[in-house]
Amino acid sequence: MSELVLDGVTVSRGTGPVISDVSLTVHGGEVLALVGPNGAGKTSLIESVSGVTPHSSGSLALDGEPIDKLSRVARARRGIVHIEQGRAVFPSLTVRENISLTARTSAELDAVLAQFPELEKRIDSPTALLSGGEQQMVVLARAFAAKPRVLLIDEMSLGLAPVVFMRLMPIVKSIAESGVGVLLVEQFTQLALGLAREAVVVAGGRVSFQGTSEQLKADPELLHRAYLGG
Repeated sequence: MSELVLDGVTVSRGTGPVISDVSLTVHGGEVLALVGPNGAGKTSLIESVSGVTPHSSGSLALDGEPIDKLSRVARARRGIVHIEQGRAVFPSLTVRENISLTARTSAELDAVLAQFPELEKRIDSPTALLSGGEQQMVVLARAFAAKPRVLLIDEMSLGLAPVVFMRLMPIVKSIAESGVGVLLVEQFTQLALGLAREAVVVAGGRVSFQGTSEQLKADPELLHRAYLGG
């Protein structure tokens, strides 16, 4: 299984760092929750992994191979798939056409639909007609069809009610169980912790907690202190 390792990663914008000296490991087959207050630098961190934003120091490696100097396209070809904030569907295309952007054969499409049975009945519907939750399923399906080794998910719940987001959680878990390493940035902290085995809290641009999700779920005061950066 794949392994993504960040070692002392710092990302700077403008006059200074927005994320400093972050080290973490995303293991294949597992979900790692990356949580923290708004503005903590979580998005900047995963953008540095996918190559959207360059990191100013530290190192990134996928399965022991450095990826620091690779372009965003090259990292995607290595299997680092990034689901950015918002439901980035092509609304005028059908569900089938959206997924077929990454599922290159009918066999691959069938494999994806086996993971996303709810989409099969809407396969020929324009994506614009789908609900927000269904559109996010399309985004996940298209990412899964790209055969990721590591999947970066940034605020999948954005604009969705918690009950809708909860429908997506088993899908993310199933993707991880297929051997993919998932780094999940999420505003619904408790839901994210319920999905992930390990968790990293970032506050003020630095890691304020790193350990198991169970530790944070069992100790609300520990989670509170982590969100405050101490």
